[in-house]
Amino acid sequence: MKELKEGDKAPDFLKYFKGLNKDDFKGKKIILYFYPKDMTPGCTAEACNLRDNYEDLKAKGFEVIGVSPDDEKRHERFKEKNNLPFTLIPDPEKKILNDYGVWGEKKMYGKTYMGVLRTTFIINENGIIEKIIKKVKTKDHTNQIYKELDIS
Repeated sequence: MKELKEGDKAPDFLKYFKGLNKDDFKGKKIILYFYPKDMTPGCTAEACNLRDNYEDLKAKGFEVIGVSPDDEKRHERFKEKNNLPFTLIPDPEKKILNDYGVWGEKKMYGKTYMGVLRTTFIINENGIIEKIIKKVKTKDHTNQIYKELDIS
């Protein structure tokens, strides 16, 4: 699939997840964030930052949804352990990850492997990608989103 750009129509991620439907998000902007793995330090920091700012995000018209290749059971444990109030979508078959172009080659310690490219997509009320954040600041992600969108 071609690389998504700001201004593109966001791929339908709900078609792979039966727990939500499009009506749940009418009139809302979506913060769709992709992360590698539940229970890891960076992913926990990012999720908890979004959790700590969730009420403010909601007040500004946003809904938060996280996606990783973890299964539903692991997501539930992660949500419970960290009191996450938003939806986490399991994508073990990597369908959503591939649709969004965030499953790709990574390098660490000189080794190359396939994994989740930590990325956040801000999708407006009309389903258009408004902003793509590729260099995510896990501990300060909410402020990063606000700065990218020029809101306070």
